[in-house]
Amino acid sequence: MGYMASGKSVIGKELAKVLNFNFVDLDQYIVEREQLTITEIFTVKGEIYFRKKEHFYLKEILNSSEKKVVALGGGTPCYGNNLKLIHTAKNTKSIYLKSSVAELSKRLFNEKHTRPLLAHVETLTQMDEFVGKHLFERQFYYNQAHITVNVEKLEKNEIVQVILRNLF
Repeated sequence: MGYMASGKSVIGKELAKVLNFNFVDLDQYIVEREQLTITEIFTVKGEIYFRKKEHFYLKEILNSSEKKVVALGGGTPCYGNNLKLIHTAKNTKSIYLKSSVAELSKRLFNEKHTRPLLAHVETLTQMDEFVGKHLFERQFYYNQAHITVNVEKLEKNEIVQVILRNLF
């Protein structure tokens, strides 16, 4: 878990490879099941519909017996009882990939054209304000993760090694 651009998918894929587990990106799973992009779901069916489906598919993934690493959407642990669902799932550990507002803003500003939620952001200062507000709201949930890894100054393989040391 973690904010947009914290590296959830990149690190999740790498961790899954090292552990010889399957990798599931929750947002991609939803896209495949709903046959709509996340943006289309929000636009056509609304956020409430999306959050209900997100919860449904999260439950489905967590209830499957296969060994897997799951990259959550940035908001997933913050809605409904998703965090409780994650923490009560059998043999499950939650990992928060933590980074600063400045670092997240820099990453997001460079890729804002691929993230419709950020289309309105025109300057790095506006991005800092947007990310800072969201991160402040979501930090309460992220901080409840079993493991927190500050990813800011680490390379991908170093992050995976820190996670592995904390898991085993």
